[in-house]
Amino acid sequence: MEDYAIILDYLPLGYIKEGINFKRKPVAQAIGKEEFTLLELTPKEGADIEIHEKVYIGSGKREKISRVSKRLQFDDLTATSRVEIPYVVEEIIKTKEDKFIKFFNDAGPISTRLHQLELLPGIGKKHMWDIIKAREEKPFESYEDLKNRVPMLSDPVKLLVKRVLLEMDVDQAKRGKKKYILFTRPPARRR
Repeated sequence: MEDYAIILDYLPLGYIKEGINFKRKPVAQAIGKEEFTLLELTPKEGADIEIHEKVYIGSGKREKISRVSKRLQFDDLTATSRVEIPYVVEEIIKTKEDKFIKFFNDAGPISTRLHQLELLPGIGKKHMWDIIKAREEKPFESYEDLKNRVPMLSDPVKLLVKRVLLEMDVDQAKRGKKKYILFTRPPARRR
């Protein structure tokens, strides 16, 4: 369960649906800070909500959010949410450096042929072994340390962002290594 979410899009008049003109209620689309859960939120009446704002959605008193309406699929996101999501995911990954550096330090094999590190876009066997050899000498301490000690790795944050987005986008994931989830908790598939 997520305690905090970052607003991706705020629709003060709700979703626009053809032929429906009755009073629409405000809605916000957001992403959870822990497991990158895509959420639809119902703001409290009169709440002033901004895109990229962090809002509390956990149990107890919430300042701006009335309720978490439902989990969303990537396909449910508005155009604005789709534009904002890479930037917000990148910011979350930057603020949770310890968690993701721990992944680089602790990632292990999934099978005899596949390693968790290989699930990151752009990481093949060679880069995987470069990372493993460097972490055996000394665990990584930061993104900067990782970049300096594994020079072939251009930007670990960008790799992580690409992986998170791949896990969220079901259509895109069908073409990749989707069955392995590293960082997200995707909603149940639609039937």
